[in-house]
Amino acid sequence: MIQSPAAPAAPALPRDTAHATGPDSAPAGSAPSVAHGPGAEPTRVLARFEDWARNTPQAPAVIDGPRIWTYQDLDAAAALVAADLADRVRPGDLVGVCLDRSTALVVTAVALARLGAVYLPLGPRPGDRRIQAATEDLDVACLIGDPDVLPEEHRSGQHLPLPLPTAGVNAPAAAVAAVADSVRGTRRAPEGALYAVLTSGSTGRPKAVAVAESSLSVALDWYRSETGLAPGDRQSLLIGVAFDPHLLELWAALTSGAALVPAPDDTRWDSRVLTDWWRDTALTHAVAATPTVDPLLDRPWPQDLKLRHLVVGGDRMRRRPGADVTATVHNAYGPAEATVVTTTHTMRGTDPQAGDRTPPPIGTALPGVTLVVTDEEGRPVARGQEGELRVGGHCLALGYLDPELTARRFTAPAPDAELPAVERLYRTGDRVRMNTDGSLDFLGRLDDQVKISGVRIEPAEVEAAFEQDPRVRTAVITVLRDSSGHARLVAHVRPTDGAEPAAGDLLDTVRSWLPEQAVPTVVRIVDGFPLDANGKVDRPALAAQAQAPQSPLAAASGDPAEAAAGTGTDAVAAVTAAERLVLTTVRDLLGRPDTGLGDHFTDAGGTSVVAARLLATVERETGVRLRAPELLRSTNLRAFAALLDQRLTARPEGA
Repeated sequence: MIQSPAAPAAPALPRDTAHATGPDSAPAGSAPSVAHGPGAEPTRVLARFEDWARNTPQAPAVIDGPRIWTYQDLDAAAALVAADLADRVRPGDLVGVCLDRSTALVVTAVALARLGAVYLPLGPRPGDRRIQAATEDLDVACLIGDPDVLPEEHRSGQHLPLPLPTAGVNAPAAAVAAVADSVRGTRRAPEGALYAVLTSGSTGRPKAVAVAESSLSVALDWYRSETGLAPGDRQSLLIGVAFDPHLLELWAALTSGAALVPAPDDTRWDSRVLTDWWRDTALTHAVAATPTVDPLLDRPWPQDLKLRHLVVGGDRMRRRPGADVTATVHNAYGPAEATVVTTTHTMRGTDPQAGDRTPPPIGTALPGVTLVVTDEEGRPVARGQEGELRVGGHCLALGYLDPELTARRFTAPAPDAELPAVERLYRTGDRVRMNTDGSLDFLGRLDDQVKISGVRIEPAEVEAAFEQDPRVRTAVITVLRDSSGHARLVAHVRPTDGAEPAAGDLLDTVRSWLPEQAVPTVVRIVDGFPLDANGKVDRPALAAQAQAPQSPLAAASGDPAEAAAGTGTDAVAAVTAAERLVLTTVRDLLGRPDTGLGDHFTDAGGTSVVAARLLATVERETGVRLRAPELLRSTNLRAFAALLDQRLTARPEGA
């Protein structure tokens, strides 16, 4: 098992002190940009759960709507599933989990840990081609999920029915372990892995990173200590299952004697629904993606919540919580290669800086974590200078399942770095600055990687997904940001000779390769690409072109004529006030001036984050609160605007 030794112990840094965030926060020639978190020792994860099951068997472990699963219930259910899988799954085997946030997911995670298998979360509806690519590379023993939504190769393969819960929030209609030997790859997880997750790959294929139980245990120990999570508390299970932060939620509760509360799907589409859910379930602890929380900080904080701690991560926070926020908010940072969370900055409504509309730091090192800000040669820069963040210590993953990639990204410290207790550092590719107190300011990326709705995306992977289509000669992905800094992807596609693909068809194709956040909001069909002085594609010039209206051919719309008719200001002026509000807001949020009222929201590129912003804008401008399901069920944007008109008409005068 590859594991860095503990980082040297250092005094815990105060969490509430003001952080200098300007470029002159440390003078040139000051101390090197190296910081160590407090000392830490790995513990056990599964054993902690088993202790709670043995000592508090009747305590709630999962609160799933009206049904409460006790620790005894959960322990027994996991034992049954583990027994059924024992003949097919051996210790160290990768098992793909195609389940949503549910009691079934929790039971599966415990059962696989019992077997010593490696939990590989893929999400409830993984794209056929993405899963095919993963299973062609990785030695996946089986997929666990609803047989009706599994990829084709596994839908028709061998099925072993599993006694997983099929009622409750996000529950599968049925559950099987599906085997498809025809697409089984060769790469196995390294010894000692507890879980593995897929991350975006610059080669166009997802890459898998494996994490040991000891590394996760250190993060869980920090979470319990920092938030006080304990028996009687309720912890969210909110983060999408394909992404590693859900493991922090899941195991934090089960190793603390607390109860997990699975989140209904509409909580991720509507920030109002999210806070209603927090209130209705009496949640005390939650983890959420930054884009989900951002709208909450722009309006008065609900004062009737029991929420005490909110861990926010996945993207840059653009402001500090206001003085009315009653929960302690932890701004967290951490790549999957460093076990979910690496640094945090804690904020409370009583802080002098509460409400500042400036980005807070991403914080200081967690226990067992070493932070180094380096130059291009890997040497530490002086505090206050910009550089690449490299991370070492107990938090490090075992590595990728591709040994060559592991060797490139997990490297030894520079000989003159003076880090005798650290054997490996992970190169994050993130540009940061370390302040005099050891806290970090996040400044951006050093490479082409971008975050969309909190998920790291390699544009090359998206380009490769388009280029799998025989109608596509070349694809180039650019990133556009709106006035608030939110990013969106634009695909510039050059078709093969004689091909005339519709942009909507291309988007339908790449959805089977990519997670939701990696699917561009718009496709532009182009004859060629502008080149810079070095003969390379001029991506800034392409991004500038994307601001201009496109022809119907380039609009990802089910009604090209409608899209074309809606591009001019005269057309916008001719519709009702509700249609005008909906159309202009969607165009602005998606960066697609050719979006028409005949487009369906998701077909036009709408995501859960965009939906939340659209609903918030509608409520702010009209006072009418519409729900995400009403948006998604509307046949197109015109129908959604008509619903808004109905609600406006039905309101009593003066309301």
